[in-house]
Amino acid sequence: MNSRGIDTISLDGAPVRDALLESLKNRIIEAGHPHISLATVLVGSDSPSQKYVASKHKAAAELGIDSVRVELPEHATQEELEREVLALAKNASVHGILVQMPLPVHLNAERILAMIPAEKDVDGLTEASLGKLVRGTPGHIGCTPLGVLRLLEYYNIATSGKHAVVIGRSTLVGLPLSVLLARKGIDATVTLAHSKTHHLEKLCLSADIVISATGCPRSITGAHIAPGATVIDVGISRTDDGVVGDVDAFSVRGIAGALTPMPGGTGLMTVACLMENTVNAAAMQGVAV
Repeated sequence: MNSRGIDTISLDGAPVRDALLESLKNRIIEAGHPHISLATVLVGSDSPSQKYVASKHKAAAELGIDSVRVELPEHATQEELEREVLALAKNASVHGILVQMPLPVHLNAERILAMIPAEKDVDGLTEASLGKLVRGTPGHIGCTPLGVLRLLEYYNIATSGKHAVVIGRSTLVGLPLSVLLARKGIDATVTLAHSKTHHLEKLCLSADIVISATGCPRSITGAHIAPGATVIDVGISRTDDGVVGDVDAFSVRGIAGALTPMPGGTGLMTVACLMENTVNAAAMQGVAV
């Protein structure tokens, strides 16, 4: 028991990731190892992006998912990139397309995303995918919001009727996550907070679940958290102290009932959820899996 009275459970991402990947592997095996293909498009030589793409292909290979790698130089033109994405969109043997973001500043990311068919949008970033999420129709959910949901499910964190405060309104995480948590069957009552929100501490203290996705290091402290609340840290910042999250974990432990570590929490779920989306994309396109 912590000196502040609550033994804070660590919501580690590794067992959740491993269980999800194992279930996908079994699904593929039971289907007779059908052809499933994930294509990634990487522009430039940014080291973190290269490592991230490599981790996606490694996970795909371990599941028996084929990979297509498209790599373009930093100075690639909009037309060159569009040509590659269009070819993948038209290729029936490719089931999922992921364009690694961020793109170099001279490229128009929105035009590129608009070229990806909804059924192949395994990153869940296109207007069509976000629209399907809002409408509650079948489609791909962004890998990070989906990863948060899978963590909550795995650790049996109750959501129905609970008040969830999501901090950060990006279309990558905060906005789709707030919609996802309010869906029928998940049934949270969601408040979406952001940089202009007044009295954030008071608002968070009313929450059963606090999820921060702002990229502001250690901005969420014990003063924001009600005793026993679940705290999900999605933010990531590289500081002189190493990688840290939005949550000041030291001040939150002993108050929160459960807390995701950073690193080792939500970040581990992203690639696994990409694999889930890729397998589901293949099924949407007629693959018996």
